[in-house]
Amino acid sequence: MPRHAEFNANTFLGDLLRPMLGKDTTLAQNSQTIVDHPGRQPDLLITAPGRSAVVVEAEYTPAANVEQEAKDRLGYAVTMHPLPIEAALALRYPLGLDDAPDLRAAVRDARFSYCVFTVEGYRETPEQKVKKTARFPESGWLEGDLTDLADLIRLAALPQLAVNTAADALQGSIDRAVLFLNELETLRPAFNQRIARLLGMDNVPQTRRMAGAILSNALVFHQRVAGIHGDIKSLSEVCGPGVANPKADTLAAWDAILQINYHPIFDIARRILTILAPRTAAAILHTLKYTAEKVDSTGVENSHDLTGRVFQRLIADRKYLATFYTLPASAALLARLAVAKLENVDWSAAAAIGQLRIGDFACGTGALLSAVYDQLAARHERAGGDLTQLHPPMMAEALYGCDVLPSAVHITGSTLAGAQPNVGFGQSRLYTMPYGRLNDGSVAIGSLEFLNSDEQVTLSNFSDPSTRTGSAGDARAEQVVAEIRDESFDLVIMNPPFTRAGSDWEGSGREEDTIKQFRGLSTDAETQREMADREKRFAAGTCAHGYAGIASSFAALAHRKLKNDGVLALVLPLAAAAGASWQRFRQMLAEHYTDLSVVSITSGGRSVSFSADTAIAECLVIARKLREGESGDARVQFISLTRRPLHFANAAATAVNILSAGPIRRLEDGPYDGTDLEIGQELVGKTLTAAGSAAGEAWGGVRIADYSLAQTAYALADSRLWLPGHPAALALPMAPLNQVGSRGIHDRNIEGGPTAPFTRTRPSATATYPALWHHDARKETRMICRPDSQLQVKLGRENRAAEVWATASRSHLTRDFTLGSQPLGAAFTERETVGGRAWPSVKFADGRFDYAFALWCNSTLGLLSFWWHSGRQQPGRSIITISKTETLPLLDFRALSEAQLTTAQEIFEEFRDKELQPAYLADADPNRALLDRRVICDLLGFDAAVYQGVRRLAEKWCAEPSVHGGKARPKDARLAV
Repeated sequence: MPRHAEFNANTFLGDLLRPMLGKDTTLAQNSQTIVDHPGRQPDLLITAPGRSAVVVEAEYTPAANVEQEAKDRLGYAVTMHPLPIEAALALRYPLGLDDAPDLRAAVRDARFSYCVFTVEGYRETPEQKVKKTARFPESGWLEGDLTDLADLIRLAALPQLAVNTAADALQGSIDRAVLFLNELETLRPAFNQRIARLLGMDNVPQTRRMAGAILSNALVFHQRVAGIHGDIKSLSEVCGPGVANPKADTLAAWDAILQINYHPIFDIARRILTILAPRTAAAILHTLKYTAEKVDSTGVENSHDLTGRVFQRLIADRKYLATFYTLPASAALLARLAVAKLENVDWSAAAAIGQLRIGDFACGTGALLSAVYDQLAARHERAGGDLTQLHPPMMAEALYGCDVLPSAVHITGSTLAGAQPNVGFGQSRLYTMPYGRLNDGSVAIGSLEFLNSDEQVTLSNFSDPSTRTGSAGDARAEQVVAEIRDESFDLVIMNPPFTRAGSDWEGSGREEDTIKQFRGLSTDAETQREMADREKRFAAGTCAHGYAGIASSFAALAHRKLKNDGVLALVLPLAAAAGASWQRFRQMLAEHYTDLSVVSITSGGRSVSFSADTAIAECLVIARKLREGESGDARVQFISLTRRPLHFANAAATAVNILSAGPIRRLEDGPYDGTDLEIGQELVGKTLTAAGSAAGEAWGGVRIADYSLAQTAYALADSRLWLPGHPAALALPMAPLNQVGSRGIHDRNIEGGPTAPFTRTRPSATATYPALWHHDARKETRMICRPDSQLQVKLGRENRAAEVWATASRSHLTRDFTLGSQPLGAAFTERETVGGRAWPSVKFADGRFDYAFALWCNSTLGLLSFWWHSGRQQPGRSIITISKTETLPLLDFRALSEAQLTTAQEIFEEFRDKELQPAYLADADPNRALLDRRVICDLLGFDAAVYQGVRRLAEKWCAEPSVHGGKARPKDARLAV
């Protein structure tokens, strides 16, 4: 017989949770709270304004009925609250709690097991409306203390169904409003041209969608403000059906709102509405009014990233600005990992939190700033703080956001201000940055201007002073000075643009194709050149690199602005982990940072990014800048997730797993895999630590599902063959390519570049200068390949042509390896051939090495080494730059005996006519298995057990998502031994 009844445990649980959930939260227990269903009263019911009702059903372990009881509460209406129960937690008290001497203390210190059920939607049937529900985690239980439980309750209270409904409604109303702007474009285009200049954009359909989104957002906020400030007229009063002049009345109301504050939301919207013709303005206002009222009726607060989501559906200029929207759950994960590294913050004091300086210098729609704000607010609330006291210092002093799009800054301001829409603030630190050609003839490069200065006048590329987005003072001021001082920020969090220098069509010769990173917002070729020169000048001596792209310049900016002990948190292309052009960035982190975490996604499909609308693999990089005199931890924690976070609760649980994982396996430990990260019974990823490199060497630990492969490849590069399942390593001589041989030259120095001595034409059996240039998987099924081109010497370039031809060889290494279709890691040509774009040459002093090279690179161990050393930013592809080939680990052919070199040639002749299957089927390819046997046993002299270990390694490698890229295996593909 338990000493304590469950009711008493629930009472203490409610008492302990109440101060952690905010002053506006109501927590009821076992009262008449569910409408019309007195028999379904919950153990705990949590409600708060603007949030869904959340139920907690709690039982002592084994808690046989708790899950069903939680599910049974979903969907019901509750008394005195407008939103239904969308989430219900099932909680199991730990064993022994029912007999604890001090029940309150036991509940306070307990580790609970729990899961959450949510309503995902409804399906209509002729008989009834059926709920579609989901469980998180899908199987098993989350575990945590009171803080973790309060955090999950806060996340579960997000009214997801209402947010989705509101977002769809907003999208539809914006589309209808755009129809009126399109009509205006036909009849009176000057109005739309003025709006485009106001937004710093071209007069194109996308700009009209932006204008509609800004107006719609302002009306949604207007409806909310009118309910808070009694002297502000409602939407019905200013633009309802009976209003004679809705444009004038709405503008008057917005002027009154601007006297309170809310400049981030209403300043640009007011200017757009002022420009519009009265008839068009009235039609748009009538259309948007009903939607704003519908959104308001859902009870959704603007803090749920509502307008940010809609805004992102409208962006069309992503190709050159590369403004990919950080998905809300991804932003939450990054923010949680970053805020966890902030030290010595009194989370109970609003003033102390308000003294933090947090910057996003490429803020877009503010997803990351909003996520950080949410984390700070959650910590403050759990510490007993009052969010209404936190809001003014956060808006006025703590949060800094910069972007080149006024419309983006508008959405950022709206989302941040909407966190507490009834709380005023005196100013904000949100700035539209100058970009492109300015009125005085100079050029500006947006936030990267801060690489050169602590202060910038925030005037954009147009004469209207509408970029005033920050203060509550005179909105007609023609300039705002943004102060972004070096070494002053506690946290810089960004998802910077990824564009880089270089043309879309190499060798096109078209001037407009050469400076891709500054082609957004209609900059012309001359402006692009001047902007690129300005960026290069400002970024000199930093980690920035032209081939890494503009993201590396933003990384340099973040480093410059961070104070010692500050936290860096970036969303970067996965190329940052391995690209040679990112080496200075990695070196900067090794020299100046500690507690470095790198998060990537192993998924084999296109969902390898943390941003929307891109298939380019990304990584999260989080680190703390060293204090003065501090020695850093040189190790890096790699986290490979099976997929990106699906929702906020998933992001929270993932972050908890990452932050609490330990002890963590090391790369040097041998092929025992990494440490599992689990949510319930689901494996969500793995983590592993590795020694950092002071020289900025590549981070090989990204996008790996089975870390035993990384551990084997690491040992292999260290001349040790250590296979999974084998207790010890075997000696195997290895060396980097540049010690065993020499790589060829870049293809643009052969053909196509300004100093290239050759032109390229169709192949010929009698070519003087044959070349192997492109991939053709249909013709590359055998190790011996034929040249696919011939080179012709340019007039006057004969001497240089001779120098280039001296690099020709019979061995050629792949650079861009599409593992799902291409079989070969290296190709052999019967006669010396120049290697081009896809097949750079590799030249050896001893011609017999050519045979060993072809065997090694096409064996499982060679494929593994190439994959480990390459970039894996695209599904099913391993990409390596020509400069990085120099450090590719190879079997050290110099250590082979004369007999072994003879054996290598004999094996090569045996495989001359054997077909190889695509690399992702290396485990199922009988000829690849035979090649492994001949290399492992006959060439290197190892026994059958080692050969079987290599074949097991092939199976593991082919199961890697970055290898198969999501491509289905043939039904008859079986392990070949």
